[in-house]
Amino acid sequence: MDEFHSLAGRLLVAMPGIGDPRFEHAVILVCAHRPDHAMGLRLDRPAPGVDLKAVLTKLETPAPDSAADRAVLVGGPVERERGFVLHTDDWLVDDASLAFGEGLAMTGTREALAAMVDPAMGPRRSVLLLGYAGWGEGQLEDELGENVWLTADADADLIFDPDYEGKWARALAGLGVDPAQLSGQSGRA
Repeated sequence: MDEFHSLAGRLLVAMPGIGDPRFEHAVILVCAHRPDHAMGLRLDRPAPGVDLKAVLTKLETPAPDSAADRAVLVGGPVERERGFVLHTDDWLVDDASLAFGEGLAMTGTREALAAMVDPAMGPRRSVLLLGYAGWGEGQLEDELGENVWLTADADADLIFDPDYEGKWARALAGLGVDPAQLSGQSGRA
């Protein structure tokens, strides 16, 4: 059996023709990857009509007006009502934050939401995502074997950049791949 290599802290970049419209041009940060499951957050799809101020107001959490300028992302198709704060690891909550990769963490608490808008006490960089992408045992490995995803190093500038439309092309460019040269066809030699 092959040795397991965790992709936690790496990016998955969707190949053209992925065959699932939910993941067309997706850039997903893998937050957890074990032999029996994987979990990631999509970084390039703002939730329509939702901003950070609206979410904080709905949860009766103080929200500065500047929070209206911060998008909330659709992290994936699983549990879309569940929120995750993806942030730098300079702010962590014991027993609630999952630190992974280089300098990244994820926290799913109201405390994390409040910290997002607290420049003195919160993380240096953060984004709120609703839902996540999940894979069962062997599913992600199968998709990688079918060339559905390219893997790339995580780059905090790309992860937290609010240019959501350009993330897919920039992630590919970081791999030295021109999106115009990619085919939607996949196969095996």
